[in-house]
Amino acid sequence: MRSGRPPAPDGDRGPARARLGAPAARWMFLGPAVAYLLLFFGYPVVENTAMSFRQYTTTTFFTGAAPFVGLENYTQVLSSEPFTKALLTTLLFTAGSVAGQFVPGLALALFFRRRFPLGGVLRALLLLPWLLPLAVSGTTWRWMLDTDTGVVNETLRHFGLTSGIPWLTGTTQALVSVVLINIWVGIPFNTTILYGALQDIPAHLYEAAKLDGAGPVASFRHITWPLLRPAAGVVLLLGVMYTLKTLDIILVVTGGGPADATQTLATVAYRLSFQQFEFGRGAALSNVLIVVSLGLAVVHLRAGRRAREDR
Repeated sequence: MRSGRPPAPDGDRGPARARLGAPAARWMFLGPAVAYLLLFFGYPVVENTAMSFRQYTTTTFFTGAAPFVGLENYTQVLSSEPFTKALLTTLLFTAGSVAGQFVPGLALALFFRRRFPLGGVLRALLLLPWLLPLAVSGTTWRWMLDTDTGVVNETLRHFGLTSGIPWLTGTTQALVSVVLINIWVGIPFNTTILYGALQDIPAHLYEAAKLDGAGPVASFRHITWPLLRPAAGVVLLLGVMYTLKTLDIILVVTGGGPADATQTLATVAYRLSFQQFEFGRGAALSNVLIVVSLGLAVVHLRAGRRAREDR
């Protein structure tokens, strides 16, 4: 039996098709990203977590018959003396690196905001430390900081400033050295992100402030920094998270020595897994670093949300 309702005109079918096609289009864009995250991030994290609850050795790692030990790996790692010392070294390394990267990075971003000849070339050259492989950078710095034949000590001797500083063999000097190298590597990233954020600040705000008699310090305090704060927060968060997992530079330059003076949580996790072959304990310590990084990200997101709500 035919209905007396006339067929819908073609013009009414367009919005309906658009509404049905919108979710499919969204999933076509989100699908590859979700699959990538699950495959290359989700699966390794799940496997690493499962490994941290088992007693893996060189034998059970290949056979897969590792006994379940619960939180024993976490207890052994967190209560060990190397963990306490590495935690303090990690805090010093992270604080020194992040502060040393951010302050010069901000200063360079403000400097490059002004137009001058060859400014683009200098900005491109500034990216060189960040683009070089960390193994190459670490090897170069290890040669430069060598106590006997390094170019740094040779220069200091030439000017009669010192007979030689044990940059890589002294316990205090070695930690300072890896911090300085990490600062050198990270400054370009800070400069690039902060420079891009500075470009988004409207120029008329500075013109109005100048008409009101505000100087450079007042303009930075009341215009630049408030508008730059969200980008600065992201840069600092990424800097902390990146520094916590820094491994290449320390392994290449000092190997964690001398006397474990440059052993961080990341290098201890590497040593447990790939030198002592205690894969369960190494996985447990790696998960501790992941939890710390996630905690910092949550704190940053909540602080940003509160700042937006207070506006």
